[in-house]
Amino acid sequence: MTTKEKYMGKLEGKVAVITGGNSGIGLAAAQRFVSDGAYVFITGRRQSELDAAVKQIGKDNVSGVQGDVSNLADLDRLYTTAKEQKGRIDILFANAGVGELIPLGAITEAHFDKMFGINVKGLLFTVQKALPIFQDGGSIILNASIAASKGVEASSVYNATKAAIRSFARTWTVELRHRKIRVNAISPGMIDTPGLNGLAQSQEQIEQFKTSFVSTVPLGRMGSPDEVAKAASFLASDDSSYVTGIELFVDGGVAQI
Repeated sequence: MTTKEKYMGKLEGKVAVITGGNSGIGLAAAQRFVSDGAYVFITGRRQSELDAAVKQIGKDNVSGVQGDVSNLADLDRLYTTAKEQKGRIDILFANAGVGELIPLGAITEAHFDKMFGINVKGLLFTVQKALPIFQDGGSIILNASIAASKGVEASSVYNATKAAIRSFARTWTVELRHRKIRVNAISPGMIDTPGLNGLAQSQEQIEQFKTSFVSTVPLGRMGSPDEVAKAASFLASDDSSYVTGIELFVDGGVAQI
């Protein structure tokens, strides 16, 4: 190993796209990927937050592209930008998603359409539209959740969207095997992100939810966005070259017991 190789990041020379990269897990992943040597395109729905995220990352090898994953025209613009600037994609972290806690009996059509429109439809077309410029042998990472495996009160629609994502990882592993593209799902547990506060309709409700949930976690605490980002970087890199189709839990053990 040369001195240069010794100090190269494990994602050196790679081009990555991270949806929902303006905050939380997506922002942490963008920071981690950039520090590991990748050039990263991040997306976010709000331009001001996207600009702030690019500034926070503070490197030359990051670009922000405003867009909503549930809007197919926005996805087309994202990949046109990536193609024009870099010509290809090696890594895709389909991270963008939303969550709301609404109990059975109070679920509305608008809630259902929003959850499935962003978390399922948006993720599906995020991946499909990337394929024409995606490098053979690359890595696709889908942000699922322990919600796909656990029953949590008032989260039936959200949980169903995450179960769909886990299913996508299995099917796409088979469909993309001829291109040597690895597809894996990463399933975070209770992670301390700004989006967590949007799950409930009041601060009191979210604090009760956090307290109740943390009491079930073997490690006895919430996780940090960077702990998920480090797992995503592993799946993005050649360190996981013989890993595909899995669901990697980053949850403090809660879905394992």
